[in-house]
This record gives sequence, structure tokens and C-alpha cells, in this order.
Amino acid sequence: MNHGTKQQSRLRVTAQVLQTVARAMLPFYRKIAGNQPFASKWTTAVVTADLDLMGRMLSTLPTLARQDDYGTNAIGYFIAFPFPLPVAYYTSGTTIPTGLVQFTFNTRAHRYVARSALPLYRKLAGSYTFARSFAAALRRKDTGAVEAMVRRLIPTSALRTVTVADYGVFMSFKTRFSKYPYRNQLFREMM
Repeated sequence: MNHGTKQQSRLRVTAQVLQTVARAMLPFYRKIAGNQPFASKWTTAVVTADLDLMGRMLSTLPTLARQDDYGTNAIGYFIAFPFPLPVAYYTSGTTIPTGLVQFTFNTRAHRYVARSALPLYRKLAGSYTFARSFAAALRRKDTGAVEAMVRRLIPTSALRTVTVADYGVFMSFKTRFSKYPYRNQLFREMM
């Protein structure tokens, strides 16, 4: 590997990228976990693909007030954050895996996933050392290391799998609130 390729690989996910996204998303996940009416309204926006409602709801959170890179596939949502190349966009969201169902999103399952994921987002947002180690493991595609870090922070048995792809982490939860798995994602969108 030449020096230029090694430097580009390093830039795909860094502690700063993870901390920026985690700090922005933390209030959102707190609001979903702690405020049932907000979470229920968000579910309506997701299932009906109401981007205007999603935007109005995001604008109530100071860290996402100016966010305009978000979307829904009616089974989940994605909020993307722009970064200089080669990162382009780093995204967080929660969704049911594609192909299982359409126009379905369960508020209780979403709230459970948000509450469960909060310790990871809190740790990424608040600890540069942890974010640096997490980013390094993502760049190496070291699923074992990433899974160990995630499971230390998210000890619930509802967390079924932790996978590494697209310089990010995909955490699959199976809750008692839905027959479908829900996946919280934190990843680099490929261009």
C-alpha cells in the first residue's frame, strides 16, 4: 500500500467524524427514547414518507435544526452528515432490513433501539480516545474489536448481531415489540 492510499483509507472514518455524528444524533435518540408522543409522530413521518414533518421535527433539536440530508424508505430513516472527501457523507439511522416488509415502523421497537444505542452514542460523543479506537477498528474492518466495544456498552440480549461494513457499524436488534429486526446504523455512504 503506498502512502497516498494509506492516508485516504485513514480519512474515510476518523474519531472526529464519529464524534460529530454522535454529538448531533445524541439529542435525537434521547428524544425518541424519552418522549413517546415525539417518537410516535416520528413513526408517522417515516411510514408515510413525510419529509416535511421529519424536517419540522428535526428542527426542534438544536444539533439537527439545520439538517437537510435525511430520508425515509417507509421502513426506517437515515440522517446523513456531509464531510470533505473522501468521506462525503456519514450516516446514522434505524431501519427494518430491506425486503422483509413495507410501510411498517414500530414506535415501541424504535424507542427500545434508541434507548439501547444511547450508551454507544454517548461514549463516541464524549470520549475522543474511544472514538479513535472505534474508528481504527472500523478502518481495519475488525468486527471482533467493534463488537466487543459495542457489547460492553449495549449489554441487552436484544442486540443480536454487530457487523462492520462501509466503514461503519450495523447493530441488529430483535425486540418483543415487533416480529421484525431493527437495525441501528452508523456508516459511511459510498458514492
